[in-house]
Amino acid sequence: MTTIRENYARITDDIAKSAAKSGRNFEDIELVAVTKFVDVERIAEAIEAGAYSIGENRVQEFLAKRDFFNEKCVRKNIIGQLQTNKVKYVVGEVDIIQSVDRMELALAISKRASALLMTQRILIEVNIGDEPQKGGIALSSVFDLIREISALPNIKVCGLMCIPPMLGEAGLRNCFKSMRELFLSIGESGMENVSMDILSMGMSSDYKIAIEEGANMVRVGSALFGPRN
Repeated sequence: MTTIRENYARITDDIAKSAAKSGRNFEDIELVAVTKFVDVERIAEAIEAGAYSIGENRVQEFLAKRDFFNEKCVRKNIIGQLQTNKVKYVVGEVDIIQSVDRMELALAISKRASALLMTQRILIEVNIGDEPQKGGIALSSVFDLIREISALPNIKVCGLMCIPPMLGEAGLRNCFKSMRELFLSIGESGMENVSMDILSMGMSSDYKIAIEEGANMVRVGSALFGPRN
């Protein structure tokens, strides 16, 4: 069995090679270590290997590890579906909320951030495969949602995120290409309070393809930490 340090070295080598294929450098890609169901001892091994950004799916689990994350000075991302009644626990506590997919949630984030006199960075989650069982805004509604959110105070749209369907390589590339085109189109629209800085797509099984198709952030869990219990 490989160690977390060995896994991290392999993943970062893959990232460097995939980045080069797309005309970029390793430093252009942010690796988010997905720490769902991973204990702090194993997360510490990843940090010691070089990981500097983490992603948690569940608010309760994030809160249990929050002091550890702050002590280690890592970037913190919420990447799972977020209920409006949990917003108060993460706004101001994480660098980015990656899973904003509806106006109700954006309003709650804006209200909480305004109360804290800070600006919360968010990504818009896109349901790129139009899968009813998954979160994310429909591709056809992304522009309208971002336009509405852009008018809110104390919240800033910094990019897009997606979880693609389970497809073969050709299908995945098409999904990632569609996300890239959307990302560029929104960036060129000139909407105020919107900056397309982050394209978060690609996980353990497809991060190399995602990077080749334009991702500058990938979210890797099982490839780094091993299968979850």
